[in-house]
Order: sequence, then structure tokens, then C-alpha cells
Amino acid sequence: MNIRIERAKNLKEKPEGALGFGKNFTDHMFVMDWSRDKGWYDERIIPYGPMVIDPVAMVLHYAQETFEGLKAYMGKDDNVYLFRPEMNARRFANSNRRMCMPEVPEDMFIEAISEIVKVEKSWIPTGEGESLYIRPFMYANQSGLGVDEADSYRFMIVLCPVGAYYPQGVNPVKIYVEDELTRTTVGGTGFVKCGGNYAGSLAGQVKAQKLGYTQVLWLDGVHRKYVEEVGSMNAMFLVNDTVITAPIEGTVLAGVTRDSIISLLKSWGYKVEERKIEIDELIEKGKSGELKEAWGTGTAAVISPIGELFYKGDKVEINDFETGELTKKLYDTLTGIQWGNIEDKYNWRKIVK
Repeated sequence: MNIRIERAKNLKEKPEGALGFGKNFTDHMFVMDWSRDKGWYDERIIPYGPMVIDPVAMVLHYAQETFEGLKAYMGKDDNVYLFRPEMNARRFANSNRRMCMPEVPEDMFIEAISEIVKVEKSWIPTGEGESLYIRPFMYANQSGLGVDEADSYRFMIVLCPVGAYYPQGVNPVKIYVEDELTRTTVGGTGFVKCGGNYAGSLAGQVKAQKLGYTQVLWLDGVHRKYVEEVGSMNAMFLVNDTVITAPIEGTVLAGVTRDSIISLLKSWGYKVEERKIEIDELIEKGKSGELKEAWGTGTAAVISPIGELFYKGDKVEINDFETGELTKKLYDTLTGIQWGNIEDKYNWRKIVK
């Protein structure tokens, strides 16, 4: 790509102290446009700031929008690393196909991320557990009303330095199992990273928070009995000596962290089952003590231990509400690979050059 760079004249002060998540954004952003007659054009890195959007831009009315999430890490060797960006590129393409939006070729997607990260290298934090979060996204910016695929789109990338996704750190969280509302069904957009999926999940999240729970565990939309995923994470359960997680069948996000964790588990000799598991079975295993550990996986949180499940009045505590040995080993290993602190046997780490 021939990326034009316009440097910001007034640079921001970088945040100090606890970074939180998604609160501070860097000096620049990547922008690229698409039209039906031109294809992709005008690749540019420009100062971060508001974009002009028409009141009848189709994204505002018909929600043609997709996004991704990944991170850049500053290694102790001063190399900047990305973690499996090709998987994000492919998932973004899958999301766009489902939403009738143009695909960004994998090489362009990774090049755009690499270039904006290089421009903003000084923003990559170096504290324990800190990284630079990368948010690629695309939306329909054609003006007009009428339900149809748009003729023009904008692809953008913004960056923000982040600390832990959960302020309580890598400690167990309490999960509310939603048994009334539904998130998606087969044939829908459950596997797509699009804003509509998350907007539709907010009612369950609000309900959970009012009851004192951090996240929602969603059940399938047809039978309301099969465990699927947590609002912002895939979910995994260590039952006796087997790790069980929901299969990728169109209703669950194909998580990059999920895939990486499964690879680690198999390399350590654990049995992994990607299968449907009934919530009643899971609660029963929790009460009998056969549910040894549980955790969520995702780019933002990496791994989040689950210490309690609440379902229809039943509370099940997992591993005495302590972070399990396997959960901690997975977290330490994966973050060690991401930050370049341990050997990468899988060739997951990519240096930004």
C-alpha cells in the first residue's frame, strides 16, 4: 500500500498511573476508503480526531459495521510484537462477508496495523500486563435510506494503551447465567464481531450487574440449555481431567485466544472436547466437585478465572473462588509468549518491522 502520513502538530500527554481499558487514544489513526467503482483507496495515517458523518449514513440506520481487537506488546528486547494477526484478518473477512461488506485482504490488514503501530510506538506501555490495544473497524458511510448493502465504506484503526481489562486483575469473577434473553441462533450473526451483537447483549449484562455479577453466560437461543459463551469471552470448563468448551458452529465467536488456549492444552496432554454441554450438567458437576476450574478467554482480558456461576437461584462456587492452577499456568504461558518472555514454539508472535 502507498500510505500517506500526516503527522499531528499537537501531541497528547501520555496517561500516567492505572490505564484502564479504552479510555485514552493515541495521536494518530489509520483510515482507508472503499467504493464500488474504485475498490480500496486513499490509505492514510492522520491525526486522531472526529470524522464527519452524514445523518443518514447507512451504518446509523441499518448497522452495517464490523470490528476486530488485538494488541501490540513491547518486549524486553525492545521488539514490538503482534500476536497471530493473521487470525484477526481472516475473522474480519468472515465477519464482513456475513454483513455483505467488502473484505480487507489479509496482507493489507496486517500492513495497515503494522504501519500505524510503528508510528505510535512510543505509546506502547511497558508496565506489568500493559499493552497497546488495536481496534480495526469498518462501517457503511453511504448516505441514503433504504435497506440494502452500501456502495461505500470506511475502514479505520485506532489505538489505546491499556492495562488490565478487569480492574480486579486476574482474579475470579462471578458469572450470571442468562436463561430468558437470547443472544443469537444458528444462521444469525453470533460468530460475527459486529456492534449489533453486543448491543443485543446489554440487557443481560445490566441484569447481571444489578445482581452483583461481572458477566453473563449465554445459553443457546433455541433450547435455552446449552452453554455458549460469556458476553466478551469464550468460556472453558475443566471437568475432572477434561476441558470442555462450546463448539464453533455459527453462534460462538472463533476467538484467537480460545484457539491458542486449546493448542496449549493439547500440547500439555489435556483432553479437550469442543461440544455442547447442558447448563444443568455443568451445575451438577459444580455441586459434585467435578467442575475443577473455569475461565473465560479473550483478547482484552486474556484469561479471566470464573469463581461462581448463578443459575435460576442456584449458586455454584468453583475451586473455592480461587484462581486454579491450570488457569494460572495458561495465563502465564500465553502472556509470556505474547510479551516475548518465553519461547514461542508455535510461531504466533510477529515482530513489527
